[in-house]
Amino acid sequence: MTQMQRRTIITLGRLAMRELRLQAAREASTNLQILTMEQSAARLAGGFVRAIDKDTLRAAILRVLAKTDIGELEAIKSLPGFARAAADTLSKAWLAGIDLEHRQGEHPRIAAIASLQKAVLCELPPNVLNHSELASRALAKVQHARAIFGEVEIRGFTELAPCWRTLIVSIAEQTQFTWHAGPRRVPKWLDGTGVEIKTSPGARPSVTCVSAATAYHEAIEAMRWARELIVRGAARPGDIAIVAAACDEYDDHLLALQDDANIDVHFAHGVPVTATRDGQTCAALADLILRGLSRTRIHRLARLLGNSPGPFESLPSDWFSAFPEGAPLKRLQSWRNLIAREQLCYGEQLQNIVAMIDRGAAFARDTGEALLTGKPRLIWRRALLLGPPESLDLSIERLRTDDCLEPGNSIIWTPASSLGAAPRSHVYLLGLNSQRWPHVAFEDRLLSDHIVPTSQLDPLPVNLADTRDFETILATSAASVVLSYARRDGEGRLLGRSALLQGHPRATYLRRHRAPAHAFSESDRLAARSSEFMALMQAKTAAMCWRNWNNGEELTEHDGIVRAHHPVIEAILQRTQSAHSLRLLLRNPIGFVWSYGLGLREPKTSEEPLTLDAITMGELVHEILEQALVALEGGQGLANASEADVRQAVDQASDEIAADWRLYRAVPPERLWQRSLTDARAQSVRGLLRREDGAIAHAEVPFGGAAIKSTREWPWDAQAPVQIPHADFFIQGYIDRLSLSADGKSAWVRDYKTGKVPKSADGHPFVLDKGRELQRCLYAYAVRAMLGPDAQIRASLHYLRDDVDLALPESDLVLEALSSFLAAARTGLKCGACVIGADAGDVFDDLAFALPANAANIYCENKRILAHEKIGTAAEVWEAE
Repeated sequence: MTQMQRRTIITLGRLAMRELRLQAAREASTNLQILTMEQSAARLAGGFVRAIDKDTLRAAILRVLAKTDIGELEAIKSLPGFARAAADTLSKAWLAGIDLEHRQGEHPRIAAIASLQKAVLCELPPNVLNHSELASRALAKVQHARAIFGEVEIRGFTELAPCWRTLIVSIAEQTQFTWHAGPRRVPKWLDGTGVEIKTSPGARPSVTCVSAATAYHEAIEAMRWARELIVRGAARPGDIAIVAAACDEYDDHLLALQDDANIDVHFAHGVPVTATRDGQTCAALADLILRGLSRTRIHRLARLLGNSPGPFESLPSDWFSAFPEGAPLKRLQSWRNLIAREQLCYGEQLQNIVAMIDRGAAFARDTGEALLTGKPRLIWRRALLLGPPESLDLSIERLRTDDCLEPGNSIIWTPASSLGAAPRSHVYLLGLNSQRWPHVAFEDRLLSDHIVPTSQLDPLPVNLADTRDFETILATSAASVVLSYARRDGEGRLLGRSALLQGHPRATYLRRHRAPAHAFSESDRLAARSSEFMALMQAKTAAMCWRNWNNGEELTEHDGIVRAHHPVIEAILQRTQSAHSLRLLLRNPIGFVWSYGLGLREPKTSEEPLTLDAITMGELVHEILEQALVALEGGQGLANASEADVRQAVDQASDEIAADWRLYRAVPPERLWQRSLTDARAQSVRGLLRREDGAIAHAEVPFGGAAIKSTREWPWDAQAPVQIPHADFFIQGYIDRLSLSADGKSAWVRDYKTGKVPKSADGHPFVLDKGRELQRCLYAYAVRAMLGPDAQIRASLHYLRDDVDLALPESDLVLEALSSFLAAARTGLKCGACVIGADAGDVFDDLAFALPANAANIYCENKRILAHEKIGTAAEVWEAE
């Protein structure tokens, strides 16, 4: 029985290796090994050696930089990106076979790189060799080539780095060696060697050229083309490739489109790690380390870690509920104070985690090792090898990972350099724009052309490599090739065509929203076939909604018309109202239903604001006023307090409240926050200096069943109901300040305002202010209802900024008018008039997002008169002074 002859195939890249191994498995080939050039040299050199990879090289450079004097480059070695640039330069020199140590006398820059090289080589493990040294080790044992390799074939190459050429020629002298060039270019240095050259005629695929609107449109057209080939039976997924010279610009597009199309697209160069949960976990931790603590960032990291082993695992599953939603928690001390105040049983573990993260980028490695496990920890380590900890987020963004798809039965998305060694029958080339394919070649960042000629350091620059890859793809694609370029970039700038398109068919102009013959997904199909889309209930409803919104002649269900006595509306009208909800009912009925019937709310943010908005400023002033007033009444009383006492009480209250706000709420940067506090103190002092002789003042007095927030004594039963006469509404709320005379027969009701004093059209003070101001009237009525009909009530609005106190004139007449407006609004809403009001679409309308776009200028103008008629008598409040 004869022994089977060993064979070895040397190929280029991981994709080509996987394709050849699949082919060998289908052919039941045995005694065959498929290797890259680096693996072949390491196999021949023996001793478990291997070629240095980029991650190992960058790690070694980062370890030696601090303790190595690199001469001319010493001043820039700490800059971000230097390790990556140095790794690229060393790799080029090794692949080019340049002896830096021998040539260091030629220029100080070469001497600097040689010093770095020496330090790096000493730092590397003994079995990790640079390319030049690996080639020399292999060359020393070339006599064993026949036994190790048997017959050798090399496939998929158009060129080979200079450091490997002598080794290839020597192996050819020891065993049969065949260079399968196919239709590719054959390197000139093979002339006269013992290498057998096998060539074949180039393929003649059908070539089509198309012009797409943008890079995203290119990706869409590529997916449509691939789907069409599969549906027509012209190709299997394993016969199709989508290619670009550089894939970064298209990765996100194709990741999204393949999910929409439900087609497996194998990313031969790997998917970005940030597209995976593990990568997002690392990105969340990097965001915390680089940008600082916050409630949102800590919560995001905890959710992504889930039940992974680590410090977060010891915390209870609902630990985050103990922290208020609006608390920004930007500083470590804020976390400590809040943990101490809440007396959390797991507070020590959580405080240790937060303190560990707060150490910053200098301890990024230790923090990652402590918090991450498994694959996230490996990603974290790789990211730290790419650059300094200060650029962790960018390093993580550049990392890639395998998508776990088999290229043999998938469409492949790959760089052109990989496809040249693993051709496919049908190819779609993306990005054939000027300066994108081919790329512009640049000098090396550390060894410029005047120091080491680029022709020596980089014998095949990127522009020539891109051109060869383009030629190889055209010559090896058996069936069809589509050449695609974008007309504009993502910002709308015009792009030029690649010079490689010269001599190819004229491009077909593809419109962005054209109807394709073959859609790549369900959504694409429905967009292309409008008749099918319009048959869907969703489309019918959307079209009807759009028509109704633009119909200026009638109100429809899409404008808020609902059936009479709708149960949701009945329910929200029966609830106990506040001054705010009744104002919303009068000024914007549809907003009233959205807020209290559907529960729509403006989202809260825990991000640090630059300044306090008007509402938040009002809340701050009201809290200071309440606490200062309670403190004063607990002593000698507001009526007897001096101005100095008032200022002291305000200062003490503001300090305590500011400390609480730093814990529980988002506040501006410190300098702006102090300015806001100063303004709030000044307004609070103005508010408290207006007082009534001999009266006892109460702050934030509840009525009508409002929740009791403290154990203070109140002048009445806060749970007793208060009903507006003739309107069938029960109301509740908090009176900012209530001053009662000693006999309880006189009351002063004051509501504080921190905004500007509004004026009516003729310059006179307002009363109801077109339905915007209800508090004076409602609160005056509530106090009378609680104290009895004989009580003398004076209600006013105190505008603190301008120190203007506006009393309510003729409160009984105002209440009568307001009751009629509220009764009409209640009747209209019950009859189904859930339509826009005067405040709809306004700049201060928190629910404007639920209206059509640009509602204030278009939709509201078209519908306002119709809505006014539908609301009826209640809309007259919009004209009431």
